[in-house]
Amino acid sequence: MKKLILKSVLYFLLILIVLEVLVRVFHLAKDTPTRFLDESKVEKWVPNQKGFSVTGNRKQNFSEYHINQSGYNSYREFTPTDDKIEIALVGDSFIEGFHQNYYNSIGKKIENSIPDIEVYEYGYAGYDFADQLHLVNAYKEQFDKIDQIILGIKFSNDLNRGKYEVVMGRLALESPMNKLLKKSKLLVYCKSIGILDPPQRLMYRLMNVLRPNPKKRELNKQELLQIKKEKETKYLANFNSLINEYGYDKNRFTLLLDSKITSPFFLSYLNENGFNYIDFSVYFSNSNKSTTLIYDRHWNNHGRELIAKAISKYLIEKPYLKKND
Repeated sequence: MKKLILKSVLYFLLILIVLEVLVRVFHLAKDTPTRFLDESKVEKWVPNQKGFSVTGNRKQNFSEYHINQSGYNSYREFTPTDDKIEIALVGDSFIEGFHQNYYNSIGKKIENSIPDIEVYEYGYAGYDFADQLHLVNAYKEQFDKIDQIILGIKFSNDLNRGKYEVVMGRLALESPMNKLLKKSKLLVYCKSIGILDPPQRLMYRLMNVLRPNPKKRELNKQELLQIKKEKETKYLANFNSLINEYGYDKNRFTLLLDSKITSPFFLSYLNENGFNYIDFSVYFSNSNKSTTLIYDRHWNNHGRELIAKAISKYLIEKPYLKKND
């Protein structure tokens, strides 16, 4: 019996080693760059990192990323001057573009459409509107030289707070324990394809059994409408709180949004108060091809081409590309 147990443990370890080697050889697990908080309390990636982002259990999406000296995924460095024409794209993982080769990003597609401009992509997974405005303010000297700043915004989840504070939850991913666990590509792969989800759900269920929550009453239609109205009012208040704190140049700042999933209440406010925005919903609605990945709801290459097209059209139709003499 003792020999059986020892052999079983040995075979199990050998299987794990073989699987680890296979995952590394076939590059099934994603490389996650290291993040940090700089002296201006801006969370971003440690500069000068390279790797590959993998989506799906069969490498459904495999793309290369490159973190530049500024700490963002881009094929170029950010060197704005008064003599060049620069556009900044600021946003979350959709702008960050880990789902696309860094040399074929939204910024690159815009540059291909409009020669003689430089597009700087300040994208970072998890950035909300507070993160974005804090970033622009923290690097004010740099952003003041940029001609147009386009801020990606999703009304339903980017305006949950009206004041910037460091999100320690993301930085906790850089704890010594997490760094140690990430050294196993097999473990990273298993987590990314959901193998570890059932044990986690089981643990949550057991915790709920030990700490039962009172049964919630179903809300009627009127109550749901009231909750929606309160959320919209809160989100708008947070929007105003942030622009009042950091300032908002309506001539240089433009929002990038999808009106199909944006509250009409918020859109009306933007229109009535002269906030410029790029609505890419028409481009997506008119497309006969899918605009998102299969295993991931981020934009695919076609979706990114449409986003670049919407931004390029907006820039060309406006006098924003003209430098002041």
